Amino acid sequence: MARAIRVTAGLRGAGGLLLILAVLAVFAVRAPSFLDPANLGLILSQSAVLGILSLGLTLVLITGGTDVIAGGINLSLAGTLGLSAAVFAGLNQAGFGDPACAAAALGTGLAVGLVNAGAILLLRIPPLLATLAVMNICAGLELVVTENSTIPAASPLIDALGGTGPLDIPVLGYLLLALALGLAALLRVTPLGLRAEAVGGHPAAARAAGIATGRYVAGSYIASGLLGGVAGIVSVAFLNGATGGSSEMLLPVVATAFLGFMVSRRFVPTITGTLLATLFLGSLTNGFQLLHVSTYWVNGIEGALILAVVGAGRVRGRAA
Repeated sequence: MARAIRVTAGLRGAGGLLLILAVLAVFAVRAPSFLDPANLGLILSQSAVLGILSLGLTLVLITGGTDVIAGGINLSLAGTLGLSAAVFAGLNQAGFGDPACAAAALGTGLAVGLVNAGAILLLRIPPLLATLAVMNICAGLELVVTENSTIPAASPLIDALGGTGPLDIPVLGYLLLALALGLAALLRVTPLGLRAEAVGGHPAAARAAGIATGRYVAGSYIASGLLGGVAGIVSVAFLNGATGGSSEMLLPVVATAFLGFMVSRRFVPTITGTLLATLFLGSLTNGFQLLHVSTYWVNGIEGALILAVVGAGRVRGRAA
């Protein structure tokens, strides 16, 4: 029986990966420029903000569990992105240097993470409601900072992040890969990762084993907020300023984090799965653009993917 379960899980993970490869193969055939190195670099660059935010949500899912109502969820990430970007660009316009602007943006993300952790662990507010409220607070503060207008920004840091590295791959692409690989290694080869998975998957057993579950949950929200601050800086570098509309990132972030389950043998959130899902959705948007298909279809596909993955998780849970 155990062997059959492992085989089924392996086929499910392989099936998700094969589905992604099949979609990419269609784009490669229909749009030959899809596989050009310059276009692949563009996909990496365009996926950086989404990927960094999705990595933050994945950390919360790992430690909080995948129940979207009672488990780990962070709806404030898009708001954190917008507010952090506005703070960076606003200070840049005021004449502050890159160290001060970056520190303020990262501090903003860190503060949002602390507020989320406090609301969930100290006030006992369900994560869904707590992070939804914090998202609205961030959105309001972003409007205060930007006065509902675009704030242009230019600095050596922005120029560096907007440039290209070895093999003509954008620096933002390298940053996304470095963050993903670093987090994956941290969770795979250190006790921290095993304990985080235990807290999210088996909280009662983790508490019985003496693990301070609250610290891990709080740490995931703080780290998630910090990644939101990083994404804010990356967004300013990509757009050369802070613009509105960050709330539109919410659905893609949730879709990406949950889509990562499809390439996991255990149908659980993983950093590598989220990275693959990020590149898939980035490729999907890029492929539609090359085929002159409206990218509005991507939103519908993201919603359908969320339903499919969450539904499959519910069925799997009942079967277990």
